[in-house]
Amino acid sequence: MSKDEKDKVQIIDKELDLSNAGRGVWLVKVPKYIAQKWEKAPSNMDVGKLRISKTPGQKAQVSLSLTPAVLALDPDEKIPTEHVLDVSQVTKQTLGVFSHMAPTEATTAAANNGKENGSAAASATPDSEKLYMEGRIVQKLECRPIADTCYMKLKLESIRKASEPQRRVQPIDKIVQNYKPVKDHAHNIEYRERKKAEGKKARDDKNAVMDMLFHAFEKHQYYNIKDLVKITNQPISYLKEILKDVCDYNMKNPHKNMWELKKEYRHYKTEEQKDEEKTKSEGSSDSD
Repeated sequence: MSKDEKDKVQIIDKELDLSNAGRGVWLVKVPKYIAQKWEKAPSNMDVGKLRISKTPGQKAQVSLSLTPAVLALDPDEKIPTEHVLDVSQVTKQTLGVFSHMAPTEATTAAANNGKENGSAAASATPDSEKLYMEGRIVQKLECRPIADTCYMKLKLESIRKASEPQRRVQPIDKIVQNYKPVKDHAHNIEYRERKKAEGKKARDDKNAVMDMLFHAFEKHQYYNIKDLVKITNQPISYLKEILKDVCDYNMKNPHKNMWELKKEYRHYKTEEQKDEEKTKSEGSSDSD
């Protein structure tokens, strides 16, 4: 929900019924298989029986037995019927149980008709939706089954299902063209053919390599080592030996990791010289 939609939502203050605020409530944690059974059960069915046995000087023993009606909802699924509840007191927390009574379709329709007709039926709308506090949680109980044969079979089945791999290898009857293996890719073949045509890089005479370097640096002031290898077609180790004699390696920006001719080998033309040559060339063209 966007911020604009939240601003458009009408906030209605509702009264909270606190008549049962002083009532103590138990919070019970049940296994998943019991919760699934109770969700399938209709609202008017007895789902279990709770037994509390008190012995003087000892902690009360609480047990839960599922009714045959709940077990009959799914006869093929065998689950434990007897359970023990471990009780613990809630001391450092304040927890409450709340219920919300939503309006029924008939009540909503009657309220809408009352609004249209301008009758007193519209006054039934606030009473159709109520909030109740059912009580305050005083004890927490954890329901655990008795370790009998039925429970052991249930756990064994759950472990078996959990251990089943999510992915399985399946045989394919037809060849899938999208995943057909290729002996060699086109770019690998092209690379090998290009390397074969170039041949193995042989060391040329040092003076010849230096001439190629000087000719390259007449075009650009800075070069990367990869570009110089392509220009001279020399082994990179041999090329670096020559570059150390005639070039400087830049370690700082803006030309980091690039080579430049040493000062004694540079003969770059200044802007004034370039302007003079340009003027002379233009003058010679006019005289013609």
